[in-house]
Order: sequence, then C-alpha cells, then structure tokens
Amino acid sequence: MTDPKQAPGIGLFLDLRNPERWRRPWPEFYGRQLDLIAEAEHQGADAVWFTEHHDTDDGYLSQPLTFAAAAAARTSRMRIGTAVVLAALRHPRHLAEEAAIVDLISAGRLELGIGAGFVEHEYAAFGRDLAERYRLTDDAVREVRRLLGVVSPGPVQQPPPIWLGYQGPQGARRAGRMGTGLLSLDRRLLEPYAAGLAEGGHDPSTARMGGLLDLVVAEDPERTLARVLPHFVHQLNSYRRMAAGPRGTHRDLTVEEVAADTRGPGRIPGLSVLTPPEAVATIRRRTAGIPARHVYCWASVAGMPDDIVTEHLALLLGSVAPAVRAADPRLPA
Repeated sequence: MTDPKQAPGIGLFLDLRNPERWRRPWPEFYGRQLDLIAEAEHQGADAVWFTEHHDTDDGYLSQPLTFAAAAAARTSRMRIGTAVVLAALRHPRHLAEEAAIVDLISAGRLELGIGAGFVEHEYAAFGRDLAERYRLTDDAVREVRRLLGVVSPGPVQQPPPIWLGYQGPQGARRAGRMGTGLLSLDRRLLEPYAAGLAEGGHDPSTARMGGLLDLVVAEDPERTLARVLPHFVHQLNSYRRMAAGPRGTHRDLTVEEVAADTRGPGRIPGLSVLTPPEAVATIRRRTAGIPARHVYCWASVAGMPDDIVTEHLALLLGSVAPAVRAADPRLPA
C-alpha cells in the first residue's frame, strides 16, 4: 500500500454552474473562473478538478478537457484533473487525443479522472444505453490507456495518471482490477479496491485515492451557511432532477426544508461550512489510514457570492492546506 501517512494535495472542484437567478454574462463568468484558478494557484492550491454534465439549465460544464486546456495555459504548477469525464459518451481516440493535448499544454500535469455517469438523457443524447455504462466505461479506459501510448502528439506523462470515479464496493473493486486510482475518500472502499488491484495483477501498494469533500471554509459558519443555502438547494435539486430522469418523478426541496435538517452549527446533509481548525480536523479524519493523494473542495456552490468564494479560498489555501501538510500524521485525528 502506498504510504497512507503522506499528506494529500488540497485542490478545488469546479462545475461552472451559472444559475439564471444569479447569472452573469457567460464570457465574463468563464473569464472570472480562469482568474480564480490562476489566483488559487498563487495561493497554493495543489490541483483543480473539473466535472461534466450535459443539457442543464444552469450551464453545468459539458466539456471538462476543453476547459482544462484553458486552465493549463493559465497555470504552471497545479495539477489539472477531471472528476470526471464521461468516457462512454466519447470515442476513445477523441478522448485520448484531448487528454494528450491537455498534458502537453500543462507540461505533464494532467490527472485523467473517468466516470460512468448516471443520467439517462445524457446517454440518449449521444446514442448510448445507460444500462451499458460500466461496460462502456471499462472498455473506454482500456482503449484510452492504449491510445495514450500511440497518439501523436503524445502526452508528456507516459501515461497520465488515470482515475476511476466508481462508487460502492463493486465499483471500487472494478477500479482496482483496472489498475487505476479510485476517486473516493470512503475508507470502506479501500479493502475491495486493494483486493481488485491484486485480482487484476497490480501491486496493491500502488493504491491511491482522492475525492471531494463537501465543505466551505469560513470564519462565521452559521452566517455563511445561511447565505450559501439557496445556492446549495439549487445544486441539490438539480441533481435530484438528473437522477429522476425524464420519466421519473421528483419534488424540488425548499430552502426552509433543507435548513430545518441541521447537523450542528454550519452543517446540513451534503454540505458543511467550517472554521479553519474544523476543516483541518475533518480532512485529517477523512484521510487518515487511506492512501489519499488528493482532496478537493467546491470552489463555489452554484454561483454563491464572490465575497464568500474569496474568503473560502483564502482560508482553505492559506490556513487549512498548510496545516494539513504540516500536521504530524502519527498524531490521532
């Protein structure tokens, strides 16, 4: 097992939602996101990760590798990741060539996270069957890995690190058999993941995990949560609609309903707004004893106010990340 005591990199997670209620002109919005990424690198962010969905009413990022190339051109040190790109919706050669270009622009900083997705209408739009998503994704990973060794121009890294965003014990085992990293920080998945690595003929010591922590850092968590809550509820309801599908039924939750389910100051299911010491303790607890290489947090939740984003990044990167890196991993979390 790779050394679980190694401090994970601290990064940001962007979906580029621009909801109509808080919408900015799209060119201005995209430009601001690139400025934010460049500033985050200046403040010490270890990585930035982009995700993918299609045909949403808030403009959720649809082409993560395209935006990753722009981010790569604006940065020089931070890792550039996808968490995840939906490989089943692309031809493997197209994906391999795009990934190689991002790796070239970034001088070898790409982390290629691949996932299967869960949205029926996205698969239908690309003429694919959602029921076949895991087979299609496994096949794509094998072919993309092969093609990264033959496309021209090829990537700097041979190959770039590949991750799978598979969830649950069966998904973790599949990721292990494929010999990829696992985009999850769920410690319960380490055992099936390591078993899958062994089954696939891969050294279990190469295990590596990474993933999202749904936290925002603030000096006044209760006040900040109250302001972020409408943005979080928009995000939550959009995922509920995606999961329900065109033939499903769902009901949007209200801000009042979500706010009523508090789990302590600054905490609701799916989101925690924490002080810097609380965030450090949470990251240490969630990564203790697992080979966590990357932890990433939302840069912004569905267009939340700029002053909250600025404070969150300053505290996460200026206070929390250095404390996580400096913490003695032998101490109890």
